[in-house]
Amino acid sequence: MLTGKNVVVFGGTGSLGKLLVKRLLAGECGFPKKLLIVSRDEAKQHFMRLEFQKLAVATDELFYNNYQRVLQFHIGDIRDYSSVRTAIRDADYVFNAAALKQVPACEYFPYEAVLTNIVGAENIARAIRENGLKVDTVIGVSTDKACTPVNVMGMTKAIQERIYGRANLDCPDTRFACVRYGNVLASRGSVIPLFHEQIATGGPVTITTETMTRFLLPLEHAVDTIFACLKGAKPGEIYVPKCPAANIKDLAEVMIGDTGIELKVIGIRPGEKEHEALVSDEESHRSTERDGYYVVIPILPELQPQSYEPSDIAGFEYDSRKDLMNKAQIKALLEKNDLLTPHALAVRMKEIAAKR
Repeated sequence: MLTGKNVVVFGGTGSLGKLLVKRLLAGECGFPKKLLIVSRDEAKQHFMRLEFQKLAVATDELFYNNYQRVLQFHIGDIRDYSSVRTAIRDADYVFNAAALKQVPACEYFPYEAVLTNIVGAENIARAIRENGLKVDTVIGVSTDKACTPVNVMGMTKAIQERIYGRANLDCPDTRFACVRYGNVLASRGSVIPLFHEQIATGGPVTITTETMTRFLLPLEHAVDTIFACLKGAKPGEIYVPKCPAANIKDLAEVMIGDTGIELKVIGIRPGEKEHEALVSDEESHRSTERDGYYVVIPILPELQPQSYEPSDIAGFEYDSRKDLMNKAQIKALLEKNDLLTPHALAVRMKEIAAKR
């Protein structure tokens, strides 16, 4: 699909973006002609460039498929229209993983979240619309917080989903679709790196409430969802992975293990939900299952298929309180993703030392 194509990734220096780039370079969807990473942080781009050019073993050259020819970096800001237009002027495929995603930060600086999460998405659609760009597909990365949103981060991401849905009407030659998922394991700013840091420094490990639940999605599964959306989504659809959920207290206790470190309840942060949902009851009436994913059909009737029938999962609400993992299952998930090992803790301690 991507062989010989120009691909642009906004937010490509983040945890998700970096793995997405690695797997794109590995040719899982074909080998792109050019892969352009767009972000406004030159330091992150510099360290990512060094990381990707470090060949630990000879076979890495095969893995990256001559990456030095393909991979390029571009300083730019998704909030700036001219910057976006320049970055995607010859793009065939665009992935938008740029986001202001910390819930409390978005509550204290709501307009900053609007600029990144809403205006940024509109800038991509506007650049394609006003310049007649020949972009085949745009995939936006959303969040479970966009489902029945109560915080600024979720509200802005919910509007981003609607902007991409509407863009299909304005740019009929470009397909706009989204993926939506919960907490990505060990992504930057998520709870697991926080717990690692608290454990590494002797505690306490802090949780907001004893009953809080969250979906937990391995980073690889997040990229799998993006690729499934790329390959199978129709215009305006939202792909939602089937992923496990856990009680955060149980997660903290599994990570603490027998260290004796204190567990402390500190209360819900500004804008934080106690539980999350990935498909709401309202959305379930226009949702379906496809290739192992839930798919939310667009709300605009012009984008709904002519053969649209009542959903086969109507009345279903995909809520993080249902089918929670037990502690043994949480432990197995963390171990599978190398997040419950002395190595994982050592890496986190090294990161902490580097900050000092």
